[in-house]
Amino acid sequence: MPSAQSSHDESRAEAERARRRAMAASLLVSFVMLVGKLGAASLTGSTAILSDAAESVIHLFATGFAGFSLWYASTPPDVEHPYGHGKVSYFASAIEGTLILVAAVSIAWMAVQDLVTGPDLRQLDVGVYIIGGLTAVNFALGKYLVRVGRRTNSLVLVSNGQHVLTDMWTSLGVLVGIGLVWATGIRWLDPAVGLLVAANIVWTATGLIRRSVYGLMDEADPEATAALLDELGDAVADGCIAGFHQVRHRRSGDQVWIEYHLMFPGDIPIHEAHARSHNVEDRVDALFPDEDVYVTAHLEPRRHDEAHPDEHREPTDPLREVLG
Repeated sequence: MPSAQSSHDESRAEAERARRRAMAASLLVSFVMLVGKLGAASLTGSTAILSDAAESVIHLFATGFAGFSLWYASTPPDVEHPYGHGKVSYFASAIEGTLILVAAVSIAWMAVQDLVTGPDLRQLDVGVYIIGGLTAVNFALGKYLVRVGRRTNSLVLVSNGQHVLTDMWTSLGVLVGIGLVWATGIRWLDPAVGLLVAANIVWTATGLIRRSVYGLMDEADPEATAALLDELGDAVADGCIAGFHQVRHRRSGDQVWIEYHLMFPGDIPIHEAHARSHNVEDRVDALFPDEDVYVTAHLEPRRHDEAHPDEHREPTDPLREVLG
């Protein structure tokens, strides 16, 4: 019967394989999207389609960087990075969001120019068919990337999947726009759609950048905080520990790092306190079944203040107010 550790290792290996398959699919489809949209833009002369293609250029570059980030995040800790390399995923997400913003500005600029000068459109029926097919492919890919990213706790894949879905909505808007131009002959609709596409891209880009900033700043997840404090409180209630304080936690990709101070009766043997600490660690680890959990516990006597010399200075306890 396989041990819990071997099962966990196999689960992580399978998650890593799933991430790599998803990223390979994203890179391949990104290239196909770019070629297809550039071809459609050349055939039709549509600013909306060219804007969509410009966004795909950014997406292809961002996907390549995301692939590098996914590999780098999976490399083990080293002397220079003892906490591992998971935070690169937040950099990747921030860069992708920034590149999307650049695409939005470019799209808006081209759209305004065409509103002023008037677009030169042709063969819109061919453009409708090409963009329609590419939109369907992008929808399937985006859903796949987000699903795999959430299942394997990969911010890189989730961000990339959301970018793909943004590209899909962009293409859908372009499809509607050129379809209306084709059906009605109202040519200014083409650059107008380009402006709407730019606004949608800005919304998604700011979301990606905001989430990256939160991750780089080690913002604590309120739900994880509540679960952690409840579990430690239960350990006090059932007598496993006498108390706790100095609780901290942060996330880095699919890793969760937790620190706390546990208090025990002053006369308890060190081996007993150590065993109880491991019991608490196992309970905390169970709160995050899909992540790698790293716990650092500091063991102290219950009469904490008496055990420290007068010049001892405790670090700020960020969750003291939550603990009451």
